[in-house]
Amino acid sequence: MSIDVLQKSQIPAGTWTIDAGHSDVGFTARHLMTKVRGLFEKFEGQIVTGDAPSASASIDLTSINTREPNRDAHLRSKDFFDVESFGPMTFVSTQVEQGGKGLLVTGDLSIKGVTKPITLDVEVLGTETDPWGGTRAGFEGTATISRKDWGVDFNIPMDGGRLLIGDKIEISISAQAVLQQDEQA
Repeated sequence: MSIDVLQKSQIPAGTWTIDAGHSDVGFTARHLMTKVRGLFEKFEGQIVTGDAPSASASIDLTSINTREPNRDAHLRSKDFFDVESFGPMTFVSTQVEQGGKGLLVTGDLSIKGVTKPITLDVEVLGTETDPWGGTRAGFEGTATISRKDWGVDFNIPMDGGRLLIGDKIEISISAQAVLQQDEQA
């Protein structure tokens, strides 16, 4: 497992907590002929750098926001995420290697009780010292998944054999993470 990208970006080894107030977990889905964008407002995660890099996150599916309350309620329903029956969406990395925009982070994505592997293409944005003396690192990652692979397959047929909602979902993550205080020099 290579960590050259982390070393070249001068990312110190340690455990980092994602700062949800300065991070985004979003998605894009096709609806008719356009794309609808949304985000999850509640999530938490951790990134470990050093000899054994890893990442994990838990996303509260009840916090979905597409700027349309009726659509958000439908996405929480049994037709889509069935948030009353299933817990949060989770990601746990299984491999981190150099590639893509910097790192390819492969891991298990769990939605609605279904767990499948995905690979995030991650750009390492570097580190900065914040005004309070803490160390922060920035990461941006993307992946495209088939929502049907996780049992999120509700749709409405349209004229000409088309469907109302596209199957491919583009995931985008922009994470600012804080090095845990006990690990800062």
